[in-house]
Amino acid sequence: MQQLTANDKISNRKLYVQMLSASSDSYEIIVIGGGATGLGIALDATARGYKTLLLEQADFAKGTSSRSTKLVHGGVRYLAQGDVKLVREASIERGLLHQNAPHLVKDQTFIVPVYTLWDSLKYTIGLKLYDWIAGKLGLGDSVFISKKKTLARMPGILAKGLKGGVSYHDGQFDDSRLAINLAQSIIENGGDAINYVKVVNLLKDENGNVNGVLASDTETGETFSFKTKAVVNATGVFVDDILMMDKPGSDKTICVSQGVHIVLNKEFYPSEEALMIPKTSDGRVLFAVPWHNKVVVGTTDTPIEEASLEPHALEKEISFILQTAGAYLEKKPKRSDVLSVFAGLRPLAAPQKGEQKTKEISRSHKIIVSSSHLFTILGGKWTTYRKMGEDMVNRIEKDLSWQHIKPATANLSIHGFEKNMDWNDPLYFYGSDAKLIRQQMNGDANVWISEELKIHKTQISWAVEHEMARTVEDFLSRRTRALLLNARESCRIAPEVAAVMAKALGRDTAWEDEQVRLFNQLAEQYILN
Repeated sequence: MQQLTANDKISNRKLYVQMLSASSDSYEIIVIGGGATGLGIALDATARGYKTLLLEQADFAKGTSSRSTKLVHGGVRYLAQGDVKLVREASIERGLLHQNAPHLVKDQTFIVPVYTLWDSLKYTIGLKLYDWIAGKLGLGDSVFISKKKTLARMPGILAKGLKGGVSYHDGQFDDSRLAINLAQSIIENGGDAINYVKVVNLLKDENGNVNGVLASDTETGETFSFKTKAVVNATGVFVDDILMMDKPGSDKTICVSQGVHIVLNKEFYPSEEALMIPKTSDGRVLFAVPWHNKVVVGTTDTPIEEASLEPHALEKEISFILQTAGAYLEKKPKRSDVLSVFAGLRPLAAPQKGEQKTKEISRSHKIIVSSSHLFTILGGKWTTYRKMGEDMVNRIEKDLSWQHIKPATANLSIHGFEKNMDWNDPLYFYGSDAKLIRQQMNGDANVWISEELKIHKTQISWAVEHEMARTVEDFLSRRTRALLLNARESCRIAPEVAAVMAKALGRDTAWEDEQVRLFNQLAEQYILN
């Protein structure tokens, strides 16, 4: 079958699936999982020249990777734990991500309000160390500021007992937008990446070594097999499902922890500088981060028994965030003020037993290689996605005795690369694509289907044709961030989104109605009654 261009693969899913299923060529590396980790591995492998395929059972970043605190950071709390190595690694990666995706990653000033003299000394020294560890890739210097300056820069913060603040710099980004851009980058660099294709089993050779996968197109039900030299399990909270395919009865490798965020209007914290509370009753850091003209407040740390694609925020988590935020804000948020609440799951590495050999690359992520040569990666975080990809491909090369190829992602520009973004532009997150989108608006640039969320009809068809969006949820949750920013407003515009998508995808009105029904059902979980 004729090879497709990168644009054909992205714009014509039917042809792309046909090409993939008809190909008799085997891959060198197949990655299962289209979150931050899987995308990072697939891009690293592709950039080195390996024939690479990434398969995602739902949408790219459907799970944990679209539900972060929206920070690219070295990890102040890891520094408090004494893990200098991890902070150094994350600080370097933060700098590289800022360099490679400047349309999505920006310098964000944070302020830690201090209410005791001891805290002012402790956080000033600690954050100076944070700067020093980052070295040349740091985003700015930390400094102690007076009470007067703290209040001026943080309107809405509680003034009673305030001694001042410590200002420092970290990164902020749009997580699902980065995921989409990474998928585009994989394809544009010669690799393959497709959503809504679920791996249902592993294939093995006569020696019992993994040599491929059996996959199902969740849109059509069609199944097909792909042969490969290496399979990577990068499925986050679902890694144990894949490990069970490899060896039924395997020990659990992860425990799952849930983090919840709420989204508020800026009136509760009308500052461009993020608030960081280093120690809460929950034991985690609490952030209030300006994002897309709203404020994201979180997060929690709650053990969860079972992983799911759509986790539910618990009442105790919501109450904790509201109470903790209320202790530091003059205007205390109530349940009725919450525009959206979203939950994400963290895969935390558990101790290993049995035949699986575990190598701890760092405390941020672990690589496990089973006796059948299934490569599994656990843990990690968005900031270090590129390093995780590099570590995994290095490990594959070593374990399978391949000739080492030098990694090529440290200076690889991500799709949409554009410097000097206007962060007030409602289309900023498209980077270099924003110009093309505006051209397609045909003079209707200010005709929004949602004035509040600044969403335009052209963005919907663009998401289908250029960003592999397949459902209303894909568009409202991850191609734009409407669901996370205002769940009720997202429901209001869902019918119009469905109508435009149906036309672009060649679907009928029954599909439209079903998509609206499914989206409204999902959005109920994001709304506090």
